[in-house]
Parts: sequence; structure tokens; C-alpha cells
Amino acid sequence: MLKIGILGGGQLGRMLLQAGANYPAETFVMENDTECPAAHLCHHFIKGNITDFEDVYNFGKNLDALTIEIESVNVEALQKLEEEGKKIFPRPSALAIIKNKILQKQFYASIEVPTSSFVITENKTEIDNHLHLLPAVHKIAMGGYDGRGVAIIKDPKEIMNGFDAPSVLEKLISIKKEISLIVAINQAGETAFYPPVEMIFNKDFNLLQYQLCPASISEKALWKAEAIALTVVKNLNSPGIFAVEMFIDFEDNVWVNETAPRVHNSGHHTIEASYCSQFDMLWRILLNYPLGNTRAIMASAMVNIIGAEGFSGDVKYEGLEEVLTIDNAFVHLYGKKQTRPGRKMGHVTIISNSTQDLIHKANIINRTLVSRT
Repeated sequence: MLKIGILGGGQLGRMLLQAGANYPAETFVMENDTECPAAHLCHHFIKGNITDFEDVYNFGKNLDALTIEIESVNVEALQKLEEEGKKIFPRPSALAIIKNKILQKQFYASIEVPTSSFVITENKTEIDNHLHLLPAVHKIAMGGYDGRGVAIIKDPKEIMNGFDAPSVLEKLISIKKEISLIVAINQAGETAFYPPVEMIFNKDFNLLQYQLCPASISEKALWKAEAIALTVVKNLNSPGIFAVEMFIDFEDNVWVNETAPRVHNSGHHTIEASYCSQFDMLWRILLNYPLGNTRAIMASAMVNIIGAEGFSGDVKYEGLEEVLTIDNAFVHLYGKKQTRPGRKMGHVTIISNSTQDLIHKANIINRTLVSRT
């Protein structure tokens, strides 16, 4: 039985472990928080800091393979483990590119995939030298996620909202839709696409509120999106699961926004809505089994349950019983004991043959199920 380690113990680790119960693997999780969502579902929990070289190296040195559930891990330790023969998913070289927004944008430029115009800034005062890019997005190079570390700068008066740290300043694209396309690539380099999802964002927290699958896009845009995603993943030269987030403009041009080198929020619906979920697929890749079937069983929507504004403390869910009466709605709570504004506390997937039914139920759930204190 292979020993598989997961760095990070949040909801992604939790759902990965739920799928992993079906496979012959001994599971290990390292996280600082002993009460994290994944802590009680693994065979072995190790308290440690995923950003610390010694903690990561000591965690991985007796395992067969490791994967991540968040990018902010110590890449140098993973590189050493890889040199010693451990299998890392994704490979440290791919992770190093993606976890740094500057390197990630430069990578897209180097492989000639469409991405918005950008410059690198060391501090926010340098934005004054690039006013031609406004309106723009300022993205901090390291540490930003779930809407943090991102600032919209529409005009010079908003430059103060930028970051005094190495960042990317990229021109805003006038977009029709934002989509995510998840690609699985195994150890032999074989690939499989999941159907693209259309993402609708929470404007207050700048994170995913709900999504629809399949995305309502033209065949031309779909071909472009698949070609771009495949180019990105192949050039990262790493097995694993990759979520390639893209913009579609009003002329059906497709632009890469960002890539996640792991299971992703935009793939949660696959647990109920696909023959093989993204989590099941990652286990197949980790254990070197054949890739699974990525086809959708039925159209779906997925709604994030986000901590309500103004509430921090012990969690209480309002509207849960009402949501549980909705046909073909599947509730996933992440087991987080504390809620705070903008924190992802769970999600609900809906499946239906009607897009209007999906949108209607997604809006009901969005209004009804709230994480408060």
C-alpha cells in the first residue's frame, strides 16, 4: 500500500481524503491546525508548517508520493524530496512557476498563449509609470488567494489601493464570460478535459459565488480554450490536476487568467455531476491508475457557502434544512468550526437537465444558506 502525503488540511484535502477512502493508500496530512477539515479523515495527522523546509522535508522523506491542496508550500523541500526519488504532484518546477504571479505571467508569455498585457512593479508608486494600462488589475506576486492580494485600479486616484511589494500590473480585459477548464494529466503524459464551467463571482469578496457546467460558450471558444489549456499544462511538464482559468471577450477571443496546480473550487461539482470527480481523478494519477471518465452525468451548478459579512466566531448555518428539501441538491459542509467574512464554509451542488432550473435553485441557495455566528 503506497504512503501518500497531502500538504495542507483544508476542504480540498478533506474532499480528496473522502475520495481516497476507495483506494489502497495510506494517507498522511500535515497542517498547523489540529482541528482543520482534513485532520480526522486521514490515517496519520502530523502537526507542522507547510511553509517550513524542515517540516515539509521530514514529513515527506518516508512517503511514496506527495500532493498539495494549496500553493503556499515550501518548494525547496519538495525539490530535495524529488531529487531523492519521491514523486511530487505537481512537480516542484511547475509549482514554483504557478505560486509566483510574476513567474506565472512570464511563463504564459514565453509559451505564447494569449494573456492580458502586463508589466512587473516593485511597489505601487511604479504604477504611475504605466498609466496606459489602466484600468488594470494589480496582483501581488506571492501569497494572494481567494480574492486576497488583488486590487482593481481603474484610474490614477486608485493607485493607493495597489501593493508595495513585487506584483503584476495587467490590463483589464472587457470580458463576456469567465471560465475554468480542468485538465488531468497522468504520469505517462496522457490528458483528459472536464467540460468547462462558467464562473459567477461574489463582487464583495472577489471569490467564486456559483458556477454553471457546462459553460454556455461557442464551439469556437471551446476549441480555443481547450488548445490553450493543453498548451499550458503540457509546458508545465508535470502530472496532476490543473484548473486553467480563462476570460472570453466579446469577440470570442480566449485569454489565460491564472492556473491552479491542484484540485480546485471550480471542480467541486464533479463529485456528483461527473462520472469521475476531480478528486477521484487525482487519486488515479497519484497511484498511476488509468485516467477516469470526465464526461458530465448531467448539467450542474455549484454554489459556495461563504461566511457572511459582519460575522466572526463559532459557526451556525441558517437555512440548511430548507436547502436540504431542494431536489437534486447536495450539501457539503467543510467542518470548519469558526466562520468569518468571506471564508469558504461549504458548497452545494445542484444537478438538472434545465439551465434555468439550475440558475433558479442556485439563486435560492445563495439567498437561503448562510454561515453566521
